[in-house]
Amino acid sequence: MGITETAVPDAYRIRPRLREDSRGNFYESYRYDELARETGHVFAPRQANYSVSARGTLRGLHGVTIPPGQAKFVTCVRGALLDVVVDVRLGSPTFGAYDTTVLDASEGTAVYVAEGLAHGFVALTDDSCVSYLCSTQFVPGTQFEIQPFDAELDLPWGQALTGPALLSEKDRRAPGLADAADLGVLATYEECRKLYERARRDASGAC
Repeated sequence: MGITETAVPDAYRIRPRLREDSRGNFYESYRYDELARETGHVFAPRQANYSVSARGTLRGLHGVTIPPGQAKFVTCVRGALLDVVVDVRLGSPTFGAYDTTVLDASEGTAVYVAEGLAHGFVALTDDSCVSYLCSTQFVPGTQFEIQPFDAELDLPWGQALTGPALLSEKDRRAPGLADAADLGVLATYEECRKLYERARRDASGAC
């Protein structure tokens, strides 16, 4: 598989190598060893989630506070979507930067989103199904939301929308980036770096 860092440090685009024949294709979507070797991030899934969305549904921007933090490996397994990752780590050299990836089930491309980053997507087709492998299990009260249409971020949702976005009430009422920072829900860049390093040390010690 090909793994490349996006414009948001600690978020990576993973393109599998498809083996095709008359029956269809086969590919490896995720490998613990390759992701760790190419990115330095240790990712051991603890929970798997799926969402199914109608075209024009926008889910995000979402993240998990530290602790516990949560990294995600996001893949579209049916349909297609425009995936967006945003650096919301306070003090990060790229704070406020974003990157987009079209995830299409026919290609198997995935995005790895490290702890501390915010993630969202808009469905490009009806019945789009998204798989999220998560590094931590769900802990009530640790999720946070950021307004996806925050003018400060100016995210390119318009290229994927032909009409008004379908949003949950929670996402519609979410605070902007500056307000989220004032609320104290965003992790610092230093906190995230320490978390990544601690995961590497723990994995090395377990070998």
